[in-house]
Amino acid sequence: MSDIHFSKEELERYSRHLIIPEFNIEGQRKLKAAKVLIVGTGGLGAPLLSYLVAAGVGTVGIVDFDVVDDSNLQRQILFTVDDVGRPKVEAAAERLRRQNPHVQIITYNTQLTSDNALDIIKDYDVVADGTDNFPTRYLVNDACVLLNKVNVYASIFRFEGQLSVFNYTDKEGKVSPNYRDLFPEPPPPGLVPSCAEGGVIGVLPGILGSLQANEVIKVISGVGEPLAGKLFLFDALTFETRTLKIYRDPANPLNGEHPTQTALIDYEMFCGIPGSEDEKQQVKELSVQDLYALIENKKDFQLIDVREPYEYEIANLGGELIPLNQIEEAVDKIASNKQVVVHCRSGVRSGKAIEKLEKKYGFTNLYNLKGGILAWADEIDHSVPKY
Repeated sequence: MSDIHFSKEELERYSRHLIIPEFNIEGQRKLKAAKVLIVGTGGLGAPLLSYLVAAGVGTVGIVDFDVVDDSNLQRQILFTVDDVGRPKVEAAAERLRRQNPHVQIITYNTQLTSDNALDIIKDYDVVADGTDNFPTRYLVNDACVLLNKVNVYASIFRFEGQLSVFNYTDKEGKVSPNYRDLFPEPPPPGLVPSCAEGGVIGVLPGILGSLQANEVIKVISGVGEPLAGKLFLFDALTFETRTLKIYRDPANPLNGEHPTQTALIDYEMFCGIPGSEDEKQQVKELSVQDLYALIENKKDFQLIDVREPYEYEIANLGGELIPLNQIEEAVDKIASNKQVVVHCRSGVRSGKAIEKLEKKYGFTNLYNLKGGILAWADEIDHSVPKY
């Protein structure tokens, strides 16, 4: 590390690190030499990136394929209204370079997949997972284990957060548990809603993302004890925290006693998410333009909204409110002799409602509003708030 040098400007910038006895210039040299990949620039990724770049991590990679949306601005503090519609990695990199010109920012404006994950991750020392879906979490975990990389993990939902450090090798050469030791199998599709469907209080990703950055810095610098072999739980409502011990699973297919997986797999299939059109149960769909025509032509049809009452108050299309968890109790309210259009926020919950009604009650006249109320707000009525 003695060949890592700092300019006068860098020494002044990082002076509060340098005067910490346990950290000092050696810790800062390790940060400058390190390469960290951040997967996701959303709620977790925004504070994570901001603090790692401010801290002076030498090379920071960013993977994301999304664009900035108005609904991101409640928590994704890297972005402003001027960034709406821009690729997230582009907007994030621009701001981060202004924050610290001494850090190299590498962007990957692409979805992380089984085809590209190993090629992208192999060049980095540490990976920080800021994603919000199970297929990508398992993908990131498996790639890190196969490549022997540390995976600093966090997840958030509504008021609760989780944090851990996976696949960390301590000074004695002992490797800590990974995500598959904690969650050997993913939950059934739809059982755990994403933040987009279930919501998240805006400050929560700021708290967990900052803690994630702290763990990354500890892993790189060797200062302190990383959260390896432990799962930190945080409840923002009660301000209660718990730290649970986690252990290696002998049946782990990646690095258990009898490993069976030596490559990346199809994670959509692994998580039970249909991939091709042939694999999906065919639910009839209706576009927002078709719905608009039905309304304008005063056609006789029924419109059902399967969201929650509090969502209905935010924005609605005037449909009959029957929340998804009450749909079976309200079967008698659903017409069987005319067209019925079912909608939710994005089309996911309404699709599930139709699948259940068709399979269990034999309905044949149900149509899912493609894209839900979000598509209606985008393509038909811009005054409808997107949430």
